[in-house]
Amino acid sequence: MARPYDVYEARCPTRMVLDRIADKWAVLILDRLRAGPVRFNHLRRDINGISQKVLSQTLKRLERDGLVSRAVFPTVPVTVEYTLTPLGHTLTDTVAAIAHWAERNMDAVLKAQAAYDARAGAG
Repeated sequence: MARPYDVYEARCPTRMVLDRIADKWAVLILDRLRAGPVRFNHLRRDINGISQKVLSQTLKRLERDGLVSRAVFPTVPVTVEYTLTPLGHTLTDTVAAIAHWAERNMDAVLKAQAAYDARAGAG
């Protein structure tokens, strides 16, 4: 029998998954991996502003959740490559939509924020 999950329940484990995939770094990593395998240092260069520590932590969480797989190649120095798993691929359209929605709508968001701030400052 399938276990029912309800994202609106406080103790539902789906909340942890939502927290993970709603994280800005996870969204950017998953979207970057959409095109295929990427090495760790390439990800770090591509995602401006992410520290090595945060990238490593986020990749480990995504790997634990079954969304990303890690391959180590015995080169000198060691090469580490990340790729989406089949489960991770089920998120690609959703993640891309979120990431690129922000790009397309940033001007409208900034305008709304400025209008809100003006109203809040006037009141």
